[in-house]
Amino acid sequence: MRLCGVALHSIAATLVYFARMQEALPHEVNDRLAKERNVWIVTVRRDGRPHMVPVWFVWFESKIYVCIEPESVKGRNILLNRNVALALEDGSHPVICEGHAGVVEKPWPAPVARMFDEKYDWEILADLRYTQLVEITPRRWLHW
Repeated sequence: MRLCGVALHSIAATLVYFARMQEALPHEVNDRLAKERNVWIVTVRRDGRPHMVPVWFVWFESKIYVCIEPESVKGRNILLNRNVALALEDGSHPVICEGHAGVVEKPWPAPVARMFDEKYDWEILADLRYTQLVEITPRRWLHW
C-alpha cells in the first residue's frame, strides 16, 4: 500500500527506528536543523487544544531555541504545559521533534544569541518585544 507516494512499510520502519533512537541524528537532519529558516511549533492550550505557529529557531548542542513574546499564546502555553512538537516546513522530507520546553533564565547563552544574529540578523539581547528564550530538549525524533 502507498500513502502520498511513500510505501507504508518504509514509513513504519523509519518511525520505529527514530522513536527508539539513542544515537546522534543523521548528518542530513543536523544540516537541515542548522540551515532551515522556520520551524512550526505546537504548544498545548489550557483546554487541551493545540496551538501551532511558525517561528525562527536555532539548533545548538542538540537543543532547539526560539525567542518569543512572554505574553503570546505559545508563551503562556509553555508555562502551563512543557510538552511541545516541532516540524520543519518540508512535507516531502519531514523532520518532526517531540520535546520539553523550558524558559532560559538570563544571562542567555552567548553562542545562541550569536547564532540568531548570524542566521536572521536579529540581536535577541537587544529586542524589547521578544524577551523570552525557550530551550526545547528533544525526546523523540521522526523523519523519513
